[in-house]
Amino acid sequence: MVFPRSDVRAAARWMVLGAIGLWACSPSDRPATMRASDTTRSAIRQVLVTADTDDFGRAIPLDVSSAERVVSLNPTATEIIFAIGAESRLVGRSAWDEFPPAAKAVPAVGNGIRPNVEAVLGLKPTLVILYATADNRSAADAFTRAGVRTMAFRVDHIAQFMTLTRRLGAALGAVDRAATVVDSVTRTLARVREVTRGASVRTVVWPLWQQPVMVVGGGSYLDELLEIAGGRNVFHDLAPPSPVASLEEIARRNPDWIITSVKSRKIMRSQPQWRAVRAVRDNQWIIDDPDVTGRPSVVLGMAATELAHALHPELGTRLPPRHRAAPR
Repeated sequence: MVFPRSDVRAAARWMVLGAIGLWACSPSDRPATMRASDTTRSAIRQVLVTADTDDFGRAIPLDVSSAERVVSLNPTATEIIFAIGAESRLVGRSAWDEFPPAAKAVPAVGNGIRPNVEAVLGLKPTLVILYATADNRSAADAFTRAGVRTMAFRVDHIAQFMTLTRRLGAALGAVDRAATVVDSVTRTLARVREVTRGASVRTVVWPLWQQPVMVVGGGSYLDELLEIAGGRNVFHDLAPPSPVASLEEIARRNPDWIITSVKSRKIMRSQPQWRAVRAVRDNQWIIDDPDVTGRPSVVLGMAATELAHALHPELGTRLPPRHRAAPR
């Protein structure tokens, strides 16, 4: 996988690419009346007694003691580890792991893709968590030769986030906390879907990169979030998470709205060729907050909520409350 941008947030988004108030994912923030369902706890415990493998086909360690010193080079995994209360096991992270803010106190050992194996081994880990890309297979092999267990996961879809949370809960001795996170995100997504069901569908295009123009495709969790929020991605039919698309094709598919950052909106407004797209001419913008939508992690419920408010302001208080004021 090649990242088209070098900044930290872009890298974290491309490595793949929550709830608030009563729907918060942090177990310490949830009301006492909200508990992980017995079904969810049972499903996670089953991981402890069922042979399971990671996305490299390697057996997932089932002995919690093998995860006493964890280096996570997968931003989604790092955030989950904090959410399930297992952060005391973390001794290292990648430079891309920015969430939650407390993660920045954990020593960084460089990139999450093609990591510095010697730097990671210098932290004396007993478990290394990788992002499952072909560029990381050699690192996984090197850690194995050094006697260090590895787990590698790819998280492009919401279901993959749920599975990773369950697996980490099993591997790190935090089954109940993992169940709480899964239930909280699931309930928030279900509530957003229920409220937006029957609302007028807004069609959108979501450019992720400018040169070449790359958009959200059907293989991305962002496409799934749009559907939950009552939108329709005009590039849903393209299987990759971030396919290249010409401006002519975007104009032909004629989206109602463009989702983008403040910076990218300024660029698109300054380039005459973008005026071929009706939504640009009509000034139909939804400003993305990458702190919320930029990763498929414990903030998925929050991201769906933000998108639903932006696409369907008429639904108002029927939706969960927004986390913060919308960017302009």
